[in-house]
Amino acid sequence: MTIPLHIVGGVYRERCRWPMPETDQVFGSAGRAAAALQGTGIQRVLHTYVGPDLHDNIDLILGGFDFFMEKHERTTDPVFDYVHCLAVPTITPNLVNIQRMPPLQIKEDRVVRFGMLEGDAVVDADMCVYDPQSAYVPVGFRANGSRANRLAIVANSGEVKALTNLIDISSAAAKLREDEQAEVVVVKCGLDGAIVSSISGTVRVPAFSVETAQTIGSGDVFVAVFAKGWMYDGLSPVDATLAASKATANFIESSILPVELDDRGRKEVQKASGKVYLAGPFFSIGQRWLVDEARRILIELDLNVFSPVHDVGRGSAHEVAPQDIAAIHECDAMFAIIDGLDSGTVFEIGYARALGKPVFGLAQSVPEEDLKMMEGSHCTISDDFASLILKVAQRT
Repeated sequence: MTIPLHIVGGVYRERCRWPMPETDQVFGSAGRAAAALQGTGIQRVLHTYVGPDLHDNIDLILGGFDFFMEKHERTTDPVFDYVHCLAVPTITPNLVNIQRMPPLQIKEDRVVRFGMLEGDAVVDADMCVYDPQSAYVPVGFRANGSRANRLAIVANSGEVKALTNLIDISSAAAKLREDEQAEVVVVKCGLDGAIVSSISGTVRVPAFSVETAQTIGSGDVFVAVFAKGWMYDGLSPVDATLAASKATANFIESSILPVELDDRGRKEVQKASGKVYLAGPFFSIGQRWLVDEARRILIELDLNVFSPVHDVGRGSAHEVAPQDIAAIHECDAMFAIIDGLDSGTVFEIGYARALGKPVFGLAQSVPEEDLKMMEGSHCTISDDFASLILKVAQRT
């Protein structure tokens, strides 16, 4: 009989506004990881906190997945609200108002432990995969007294840097592995794939390209599939990471659980280089927010961004136009916010296409007739903000 996998972590409500239709789900890191492995033959036990809003219906919500649930009380059920899947979520209630509950005590052979908002888990395991799950103050695995004979840490690059105070990712991964007495540290690096640090050295594993994107929970799926490969399938840390990377691409493109483990012959991401020109109106709060948001994400994807409002600012036509036109000549691609049909943005799109530059245009409320010239000149037009940004970053 297969040794059960005990998954401990948060179950939260997650709402995303775009793309339409809106999504409203109850998963959280632990719930999604448990659901992802349905059909694999691995018995899963989910250990989590549940509050008053979810107490009476959590079994019904997650009842379609064949795992067991050990529920512990919390005073409130946190909700994550995303404007789009690449957004920084708004968490309700505010983090400072979420009451911390007594830690869960988990003593089992095989454990996946996620960091949580409302509590913690003290783990005593033979094998454990740990994901700190904190964009703010990540905590090491052993800080609360947890122990494991064989430990794998899976974290994003920001968490690893914060835990080690090192900037270089390879050095930080090696230091974290030493500090935590871990067998392996896997650092998720977005489109750059993942770095696997073990006693054998450091290996980079690629990310895989997707056509559409729903990234909420992709890290949870990555951890679940890595745990399956490393704990149950006898895969090396590198091969388990490779399997996790392929399965995560499937999930990002489909949002379907349980996750599809077939790699579908996916191609490795060829991350874009060069400069992206960010075109769009910025004359209202909403317009400026969207420009700022697009710039933030493009920069986080490690792209060099030129934004007229940020890099030139407001000024006379004789001051602004020459600098913007020069930047279009220097750019390798353009991300354009077409909504509003701002005359300056439309001009920039036409100028870029005349130079043969690829243009990726966001159009959520533009009449089809007004897009005719852009589509006819082979601009890539979409109403899906997140997927379009990833197309810019993945272009070959």
